Amino acid sequence: MKEYTLFIVDDERTIREGIAVNIEDDYTVFTYKTAEEALENLGVHDPDLVLLDIGLPGMNGIQALKEIKAIRSDILVIMITAYEDINSVIECMKNGAYEYIIKPIQMEGLEVTIANALQTIRLRKELKTLQEDQIRQEMPCFIGESQVIHDIMGYIEMVAKSPDTPILIQGETGTGKELIASTIHHRSPNFAGPFIAVNCAAIPKDLIESELFGYEKGAFSGAVADGKKGLIEMAAKGTLFLDEIGDLNPDAQAKLLRFLEEGEFYKVGGTTRQKVATRIVSATNKNLDEMIAKGTYRKDLLYRIGVVKIQVPSLNERGDDVLLFADYFLQMFNEKFKRALTGINEEALELLKVYTWSGNVRELRNMIERAVLTAKGPSLTVTDLGLDEIRPERAMAGDPLAALPPLSPAGIDLNAMRFHMDKLYFSQAMALAKGNETRAARLLNLKPHTFRYQYKKNVEAQETTTKENC
Repeated sequence: MKEYTLFIVDDERTIREGIAVNIEDDYTVFTYKTAEEALENLGVHDPDLVLLDIGLPGMNGIQALKEIKAIRSDILVIMITAYEDINSVIECMKNGAYEYIIKPIQMEGLEVTIANALQTIRLRKELKTLQEDQIRQEMPCFIGESQVIHDIMGYIEMVAKSPDTPILIQGETGTGKELIASTIHHRSPNFAGPFIAVNCAAIPKDLIESELFGYEKGAFSGAVADGKKGLIEMAAKGTLFLDEIGDLNPDAQAKLLRFLEEGEFYKVGGTTRQKVATRIVSATNKNLDEMIAKGTYRKDLLYRIGVVKIQVPSLNERGDDVLLFADYFLQMFNEKFKRALTGINEEALELLKVYTWSGNVRELRNMIERAVLTAKGPSLTVTDLGLDEIRPERAMAGDPLAALPPLSPAGIDLNAMRFHMDKLYFSQAMALAKGNETRAARLLNLKPHTFRYQYKKNVEAQETTTKENC
């Protein structure tokens, strides 16, 4: 099977067939006499390269070029023109044409142009493969089958295409915000540039400005004699990732806003404006809207850093993805520690599904790492994972009916017993699930809406009545 597919679109039969005869030994070639025919087959034959005549009947070549790029922006298009009209050539190049050639066509020159175009495609494919390999190896936050993570991956793919649009990533601690920022960088046109990450909360507030913007010689006591480049300057033509951006002090917020609006900044102690092209990706686990309401964060800065917003779901919102994560980390630490653990036993898997992950993916990773390192059996158990404290208590070993009191001649208040049992187990389930109703429902093998109704009826209503009586 030939590696590349080419379309030849020209209303002159001799040109179509003449080009096809010369290149069909090396490529899969389809020929069309109108742009309309070529567009109809774009999704059928999936071309890598299109040779497109400008002077076509019906839809002309420039209109067809726009249509092709709208459908598949990655297809390269070489325009064919009967005469070198500068205005037409400029319009073609503005609309994404790779190159243009002039009739009468010199096959030797055309073959070189085609080879160069396909080399560009080959390099693009290799780069994309490298990017995807790196993401698979280094970005475990994207493991999973849940719809929410697939939606986020698709969204990241779209927004990463811009080289400079500011992006704000929001989510709980441990959800992989820095990994997502790195993914955006590796998917962007800035891929070859640096990825500079800084934790704003880890830098003393009186040093954050000099770290971000740099400083000039003698800017302050203790400054390096020759001055220093700031992180923004170091991230030129790449990506600057500002983690915990909610911790920026008011002065740093104002300077960052100026940079985002104008692409310019002053070093600390400097009088010369510096201009740098980079993309700012920010992240926070704080509610910036609440901070704005309290007057501790600038609303205009939030608008600038959050041109695009990505909300990262917590591990608790990702359903059975937790089991895929657990298996991934198990294999990773098996390899790292030269272990040969076969898996995680069924009881432990069930508890992993109902556990409340306050530390998200990071907490699960640490749990599996510790378990793989210290496990004594062939597979990981509840004890290995440290989940004994959330194992649902059993009334007794053996027959559960033996735990129930026998029926005495005086009879028994069955409704009262049911009520107290419900209250006991519903309260315990909520405690084990740390207030998460969905997980508490799983512990009792109930549907969430059934659990919610009975919990309000048997526990919350009783607690309200008790408070009123007091």
